[in-house]
Amino acid sequence: QVQLVESGGGLVQAGGSLRLSCAASTRSFTIDAMGWYRQAPGAQRELVADITSNGNTDYADSVKGRFTISRDNAKNTVYLQMNSLKPEDTAVYYCNARGKYSDFAPGLYWGQGTQVTVSS
Repeated sequence: QVQLVESGGGLVQAGGSLRLSCAASTRSFTIDAMGWYRQAPGAQRELVADITSNGNTDYADSVKGRFTISRDNAKNTVYLQMNSLKPEDTAVYYCNARGKYSDFAPGLYWGQGTQVTVSS
């Protein structure tokens, strides 16, 4: 089983910054990639950024140049530095972790979500 604990959400004015953290506790599970998704009211959950265990990253076009995803493999923790925030970034942000167990069974886990609100 894998547990993901997110922190760092909150209320910020447009143009401000926030840093989200997501720490994974694992047992017999190797994490291959971690990512951040977000879901605004009435919208589908969408990818924000993703990072693999060897550091390859992927970003949604809407956040490129403003958000940076990073990862501490030793701590199984992923970070999302969000700069130049816009009101349209307002959403619940979810962390996820993908990988496999020692018997190679795949797994996908989600955090509980953290609210990010950007005021204009």
